Amino acid sequence: MKKLLPTSIVGSLPKPTWLSTPEKLWSPWKLEGDKLSEGKQDALRISLQEQQLSGLDIICDGEQTRQHFVTTFIEHLSGVDFENRKIVKIRDRYEASVPVVVDEVARQKAVFVEDAKFLRKQTNKPIKWALPGPMTMVDTLYDNHYKSREKLAWEFAKALNEEARELQDAGVDIIQFDEPAFNVFFEEVNDWGIATLEKAIEGLNCETSVHICYGYGIKANNDWKKTLGSEWRQYEEIFPKIQNSNIDMVSLECHGSSVPIDLIELIRGKKVMVGAIDVATNRIETPEEVADTLRKALEFVDIENLYPCTNCGMAPLSRNVARGKLSALSEGAEIIRKEIAT
Repeated sequence: MKKLLPTSIVGSLPKPTWLSTPEKLWSPWKLEGDKLSEGKQDALRISLQEQQLSGLDIICDGEQTRQHFVTTFIEHLSGVDFENRKIVKIRDRYEASVPVVVDEVARQKAVFVEDAKFLRKQTNKPIKWALPGPMTMVDTLYDNHYKSREKLAWEFAKALNEEARELQDAGVDIIQFDEPAFNVFFEEVNDWGIATLEKAIEGLNCETSVHICYGYGIKANNDWKKTLGSEWRQYEEIFPKIQNSNIDMVSLECHGSSVPIDLIELIRGKKVMVGAIDVATNRIETPEEVADTLRKALEFVDIENLYPCTNCGMAPLSRNVARGKLSALSEGAEIIRKEIAT
């Protein structure tokens, strides 16, 4: 019998201090060459052990083998110049130095497939792998070739689909596409964002998920959240289209946010990864707080479709805080399982 309320994290966990500078996004590697390859695998083993010791049911790589959730994938594509960067505004919120599309983009070789095979060998539990979504990729670089966000997104979707098919063959059970941009560019999401995402999942038999959050707990994102008012209703703009899409699962930011939980009703029937851990604070939730978020969600999602999760990745947090949050997530889900069993 399938376990109720299978727990997981969205993506990243803090990296060990010997691999990269801690509590910092996009942090450069401290190792190089063969030592870097070995160091990444060691970090992946640690990430796996911490998830298993915390009682998580679906395991991921903690993004230990990549520097950034978007650009690491883009680095392996042709047609992108990483030397002559440009400054762009990402998600309409903060400026960053990004690579430039200078020619046709295409996937030359597998990007994460060997890492996924390595993770698959380490655990018998279901594994999940995160890829950047096409729209978020478009929003994380400067396009000097296609001059069209939509055209570039379709090209990225083709490359993502090639990678996703190989990840599936490597034994990945859930492929998650990270699309924080979906919370910002509503018209584009509905015009072509969902369509390009469906291209990225074309022909897959494994489960597919889209992760739509309000971003890492960094200052630019936290400042933006303060401007959103007492109710964050961004999901309302895109859920109807997602509801009609072929995506199996939707990963949401729910805990410690101002998202009205009843919006989940708009995706009734989909599996929902309910974010029950706030990654924008160092305070570790109590299991009861996690359980309370899950109870509220259960009014709008059937229990067999509820997957307790974190709001977003935990790369900027300390390892102790992240570890505490993992345990709180597992223990909170167990409270609800016991309530249902009685």
